[in-house]
Amino acid sequence: MGYAGPAAGFAGDLPPAAPDRLLLPGLVDLHCHGGGGHGFPDGDTAGVRAAAAHHRRGGTTTLVASLVSAPTEILLARLDVLAPLVRAGELAGVHLEGPFLSAARCGAQDPAALLPGDPALLRRLLAAGVVVSVTLAPETAHADELVAVLREHGALPSFGHTDASAATTTAAVRSAARTGRVSATHLFNGMPPMLSRAPGPVAACLAAAGRGELVVELVADGVHLAPETVAAVFDLVGPAQVALVSDAMAAAGMPDGGYRLGGLPVTVSGGVARLTTGGAIAGGTSRLLDVVRCTVAAGVPLADVVLAATQTPADLLGRTDVGRLVAGARADVLVTDPDLAPVAVLAAGTHLLED
Repeated sequence: MGYAGPAAGFAGDLPPAAPDRLLLPGLVDLHCHGGGGHGFPDGDTAGVRAAAAHHRRGGTTTLVASLVSAPTEILLARLDVLAPLVRAGELAGVHLEGPFLSAARCGAQDPAALLPGDPALLRRLLAAGVVVSVTLAPETAHADELVAVLREHGALPSFGHTDASAATTTAAVRSAARTGRVSATHLFNGMPPMLSRAPGPVAACLAAAGRGELVVELVADGVHLAPETVAAVFDLVGPAQVALVSDAMAAAGMPDGGYRLGGLPVTVSGGVARLTTGGAIAGGTSRLLDVVRCTVAAGVPLADVVLAATQTPADLLGRTDVGRLVAGARADVLVTDPDLAPVAVLAAGTHLLED
């Protein structure tokens, strides 16, 4: 494995140098359901490996594979498929988006697969040792106990897919923040809108992020959020409290057509993925570098955007070896042109892509 340090001490080939090249830390994506035609919730081993490789070639050198709500036996089977890739370092872990979510805000989750909070079930899912984060609604049953179970296993609690009030959300975040890191899953999406007399979870999460109590995920791909919304969140809470994510699904990098997200059919038209029945947005079709490009186009300074796509999510995972270009960190480097198109990618010092 390669580590960052002086160029003179690097035995391999250095990335291509040019006056207009940008050298960035390898990107860190905490929320990704697949890509390149394959999904983490339903692909075989070859497929999930291809999905991970698709994102690595785009500069995402640290990738967490996200699953969607499904029956328990299916989730356990998916963890069995993904565990070898986590242990081999091809994935940084698994994110469970559910099943302890609000049916009222299930989005592209299968409502039939949602369950009230069940600490015993959560322990079964965490027993494989590869789950690094779990999305749960703050109003679900036994929410505090679920957070305690996650802490026991070193996994990150992330509040989302919720219909909770601002008060309920604030109480859940403050309780969780007393014991460690906490995040909000794709802020604004899977939540009621923020209103003047019903501020809801959006206002509660923004306030908590402003206090430094949690980090908010943003799917800033030009579909999930307006660019003005993205810029406003950066202005309000700063890049150290924002984790940019792709929320990509199997259609990332693929043409329009029919796909699946877990057990549900998805139609992609004009690059936008929606459930074939009901029309809810069903994940993204962009890689994290595309999200970085969109966020810069929204007017957020490049340095802030890079921080939110590298060090901030790495810190959420408790990883100090990735998401930064410092001596001793893993040699993950993304080289781009001035338009933020990838030119070269090094993962642990190994070239994955060159122009």
